[in-house]
Amino acid sequence: MKIAILGTAHPLRGGLAAFNERLAYELQAQGHDVTIWSFSLQYPSVLFPGKTQYTDGPAPQGLRILSVVNSINPLNWLSVGADMNRQQYDLVIVKYWLPFMGPSFGTILRRAKKNGKTRVVCIVDNIIPHEGRPGDKQFTNYFVGAVDAFITMSDDQLKYLKTFTKKPSVFSPHPVYDIYGAAVSKAEACAKLNLDPEKHYMLCFGFIRDYKGVDRMLLAMADQRIRDLGVHLIIAGEYYSKDVEATNTKIIADNNLHDTVHLFTDFIPEREVCYYFSAADVVAQPYTKATQSGITQIAYHFEKPMIVTNVGGLPEVVPDGKVGFVAEPDPTSVAGAILRFYQPNSLPDLAQNMQAEKRKYSWEIFTQAMLKVVGM
Repeated sequence: MKIAILGTAHPLRGGLAAFNERLAYELQAQGHDVTIWSFSLQYPSVLFPGKTQYTDGPAPQGLRILSVVNSINPLNWLSVGADMNRQQYDLVIVKYWLPFMGPSFGTILRRAKKNGKTRVVCIVDNIIPHEGRPGDKQFTNYFVGAVDAFITMSDDQLKYLKTFTKKPSVFSPHPVYDIYGAAVSKAEACAKLNLDPEKHYMLCFGFIRDYKGVDRMLLAMADQRIRDLGVHLIIAGEYYSKDVEATNTKIIADNNLHDTVHLFTDFIPEREVCYYFSAADVVAQPYTKATQSGITQIAYHFEKPMIVTNVGGLPEVVPDGKVGFVAEPDPTSVAGAILRFYQPNSLPDLAQNMQAEKRKYSWEIFTQAMLKVVGM
């Protein structure tokens, strides 16, 4: 088929770009002709909470990427939609993660479908955003009206989606992120990060926002039981909120955690991701709310056990006692899960269980579910 992916791609950075690019590779491997229609302007700088929207890494090889969409220019939406319409795509795939994108995507897709041939399937990250704003419902309703079918990556999002539409929809979990290369030895990883390889490390990875619950992880580190355990915490990822950064900095200072918490709070390039996961014993996701998580699927790629909280879709993909442990989203419960993990032989069948779980999250399974729900 002739397929377009509408959404983020190189030179823009982050998980959205990584997902779309990996999806394009999978569809190309299946014999489809794929073009990614990405942004010339994704967010106005005043709305972007990070340091930069762009990567300094090389463009992915073998992908056709058009950086043409301006998220705030309605004339651009009409023009891009008309250009897509003329291409006579069999299918347009669009990710939806933020209602801010509803007007632009909704308009582009309506124009793209005017040929009577093109079908549209949406991959839902968040139909209801983590951090709500006025207009969210109206923008989402407008977007949903332009889509023919949906695939969600958590059961919770499927339930939320059904409050907006009765169009065909299906749940299929987030595939494994296998784009970050192979693991390296702990010694090599620690040398790269200037860490002591004799210590035990937990990892919180990814953009740091309020709902990611890093403050709860820090308070768990202050629990005397965890202090006595002697484990260290790596926090790797860029702050997306100055308030959250101030809160976490205060917790570290108030609880004298400087010696056991290691901060790497710049954006982590793809080529360096392997070092953080290879240094860690376990990946912690102490989220206060969640849908699915790409971090979970990076952990699966590196075959690292996980500690997650009982929110959103996290317990669906991290079975308690098999590939990790599930805690409630409070510091005491998180500390308890850490203690469980560091008990001898706490996950006796980890290797076998990890392989079994990973097989559920292949890109082939995901794309088959996506094409089926849209009738292709």
